[in-house]
Amino acid sequence: MRRVGAIGAAIAIALGPLAAAAQDVTIPKFPFVEAAKGPDDVVNTLEILFLLTVLSLAPALIMLTTAFTRIVIVLSFVRRALATNELPPNQVIVGLSLILTFLVMQPTIQKIKNEALTPYLEARITQKTAFKNATEEMRRFMFAQTRAKDIRLFLQVAHTELPKDRDPVKGDVPTSVLVPSFVISELRKSFVMGFAIFLPFVIIDLVVATTLISMGMLVLPPILISLPFKILLFVLIDGWHLVVGSIVTSFVSPT
Repeated sequence: MRRVGAIGAAIAIALGPLAAAAQDVTIPKFPFVEAAKGPDDVVNTLEILFLLTVLSLAPALIMLTTAFTRIVIVLSFVRRALATNELPPNQVIVGLSLILTFLVMQPTIQKIKNEALTPYLEARITQKTAFKNATEEMRRFMFAQTRAKDIRLFLQVAHTELPKDRDPVKGDVPTSVLVPSFVISELRKSFVMGFAIFLPFVIIDLVVATTLISMGMLVLPPILISLPFKILLFVLIDGWHLVVGSIVTSFVSPT
């Protein structure tokens, strides 16, 4: 007990200067955090909050409202059909998909810039009008790619009456119904294109597998023989040129 008491006393003596110094430490204040002095300050704060929210949701918006979904899925199908494992790598596929997405969306982006962003920055329209104009341009693009069958499906899911007017701007289809309809339409089109890409490579696999079986080479994996032939075929027909060209031209221009 005496040893414990001595140790405690030593610790108290050692920590004494630290405790005294801690009493002199002051917590700094942040002078830039001030109360709003008027409605304009509140509006600026809300605009910053809205901008941060949009930036955090930007990846989801790109995937669900642009051409990115169809492009990245088709390019992934090409890699699967070639059976080249991780070649090209995911970074290359995603990067190429983003570039092609901006290429396909260029007319829509230009219209949003001319009718929403530039007038808002020049204070010619309000934030609400700018958001409305930007949404209308995106709706035009999505309507041009979406099947009416998919729109009817989600209208039934949302327990909404069938719209009488299907105009992308003045129509009665809500955006909450249009976005999922657009996504499943894109998934269907990308899988159809992926199936067409897979067919010639499956035929090569079947021919190679049949030849190996007829020669009695049951232990040799057919993919070791078919892979060079698939790559050679893809290079000879200039496959990347055909695939990228087919993807870009598959999008319907909004009217």
